[in-house]
Amino acid sequence: MQHTNTPDDDSLTTQGFTEQGQTGRILLLACGALAREILHLKQRNGWDHMSLTCLPAILHVHPERITQAVEEAVAKHRGNYDQIFVVYADCGTGGLLQKACQDMGVEMIKGPHCYSFFEGNQAFEKHGDDETTAFYLTDFLARQFDAFVWKPLGLDRHPELRDMYFGNYTKLVYQAQTDDPDLTTRAQECADRMGLAFERRFTGYGDLETTLAEWATRAQSA
Repeated sequence: MQHTNTPDDDSLTTQGFTEQGQTGRILLLACGALAREILHLKQRNGWDHMSLTCLPAILHVHPERITQAVEEAVAKHRGNYDQIFVVYADCGTGGLLQKACQDMGVEMIKGPHCYSFFEGNQAFEKHGDDETTAFYLTDFLARQFDAFVWKPLGLDRHPELRDMYFGNYTKLVYQAQTDDPDLTTRAQECADRMGLAFERRFTGYGDLETTLAEWATRAQSA
């Protein structure tokens, strides 16, 4: 699924991404953790009228910074595009991102977080209380587990704190966007390191795909 212009995961984490040779009049402003998936969907569906810019994925370690970063990016790019869509869920902003998007007149993807929209918001909601003790990984997070989980929690320096952080969890659910045995192995290793049971759940792109398809169609007919 590697797109020829996709940067490495470390760059997506710390720097974000701007698609080269952008010609579309519609901008997808997204989290860097979604770059590969969005580029693959664009390529597969021929959505050349949609361009992609991603903010650094590491913002998720500081969700209080996401809303301002999105606001600044929309202001920066608004004059260059006919329409901007925000490919972030709430992502720990407590509704602030949704309010900001409403105030700016831009639409964002529905859902509390990417784990929900990858599985499909309705399907994820049905799990309800059954998965309050589940820890989720996506393809991106399986590759970037150390950068987003292990190091920010200081477990690379103090592994003895593992049970304090994860003692209330019972399982790690790997939501696989792709059938990649290597990523499944990595996710299993993450579960082992956390001391959790492991479950792989193939989700594909879920509501990310259906939402982008709706936006693409709407933009073409506008």
